Amino acid sequence: MGEVIDDILTCQSVAFGYDGRIVVRDMSFTMRRGDYLYIVGENGSGKSTLVKGVLRLINPLQGSIYFSPHIKTNEIGYLPQASAVKKDFPADVSEIVLSGLVGAMGLRPFYSSAEKAAAEDNMKRLDIFNLRNHCFRELSGGQQRRVLIARALCAARKLLILDEPTDSLDPLAAQELYNLLAKLNSEGGLTIAVVTHDVHAAVKYASHILHIKYDHYFFGTVSEYKRSDSAKSFLIDEGVENV
Repeated sequence: MGEVIDDILTCQSVAFGYDGRIVVRDMSFTMRRGDYLYIVGENGSGKSTLVKGVLRLINPLQGSIYFSPHIKTNEIGYLPQASAVKKDFPADVSEIVLSGLVGAMGLRPFYSSAEKAAAEDNMKRLDIFNLRNHCFRELSGGQQRRVLIARALCAARKLLILDEPTDSLDPLAAQELYNLLAKLNSEGGLTIAVVTHDVHAAVKYASHILHIKYDHYFFGTVSEYKRSDSAKSFLIDEGVENV
């Protein structure tokens, strides 16, 4: 069978866990170029564990993960959960945002003018350009989150993975971020995966939803998700059964 170049990521019967305990089991799904995937589910269901496994931060206990040969590690942007982020960086905002471009620099010792411009654009997108000379550790939690999102955007040339990106953001800032991500996906063609508890955003913005439960999972389009048994009680509990 010929190579399907639109397939960015394929997981086949994967299982992940810690200390021999399986958290995510027997899961299969494919992300294609231009997809906007939301990963939802209850606390402790394995959403963040799955992301770490996809990024090869932990090894699968079983199954296989395939990335397209057309996507390189340094073309993936990743934002971990806020609780996993070191918050006392001594660097200023512009240095941290620029560091998202390190993987693309190769052996060059300095950033190019285009890379500096890209970092500035992403700081402006996240409304933190006025903070560019401020020390990261002196910022509020919401401001730090925006800085790290801008950094992830610098790294994400083909795939962006965000784990609870709206943590520490107020409702207006969260809505602005969702709108920005949707624009990057629809107009910029960036493939995006978002782990979130915000099912309202999932059914509004996603092209596909991966809903992880402890004993099974659902993967499909948003319209398929809203018709599925997996979604019914979850959507009702979240007050979006008529979305």
